[in-house]
Amino acid sequence: MTMTSELIVRPATPADRPAVERLWLLFRHDLSEFGGQLPNPDGTFRSERLEAAFSGDVDWAPYLFALGEHPVGFAFVRGLSSPTRVLNSFFVVRAARRSGVGLRGIREVVARHPGEWEIPFQDVNTGAVRFWRRVAVELAGDAWSEEARPVPERPDLTPDVWISFRYPSP
Repeated sequence: MTMTSELIVRPATPADRPAVERLWLLFRHDLSEFGGQLPNPDGTFRSERLEAAFSGDVDWAPYLFALGEHPVGFAFVRGLSSPTRVLNSFFVVRAARRSGVGLRGIREVVARHPGEWEIPFQDVNTGAVRFWRRVAVELAGDAWSEEARPVPERPDLTPDVWISFRYPSP
């Protein structure tokens, strides 16, 4: 399987949950580098967003990315019943990064939910900073904004960076 294979982006189903849970552990492990979060005693990480994405709540939509039969990432969207959609969580396995998988995946997810979008990320994650600014330009040209916002109920953390745009762009 090569990275040039067709990327499949589809809503994640309850049958996909075990695979997404395993990807979630990789995602949280990657993020622990930037926030210092340690695993729970059972080796898992906090999973409130995973639970919400698979709760059946119509405000949430989980997506699975695959190259053939290989799951390579996911995206969780929230705010579907609100004026602004939020990319709540996004992950691509390391072997598929820098191959276009992430950009193609997010383009397909955003296209399924036209309108106002917000994407938060941590400024200390330099790879995420480069990626999300590139995504904003690709999806919205120069019609996007970026701002720092405090993390709710966590004054001890560095504010998150939020990119905002409309898709399709005006």
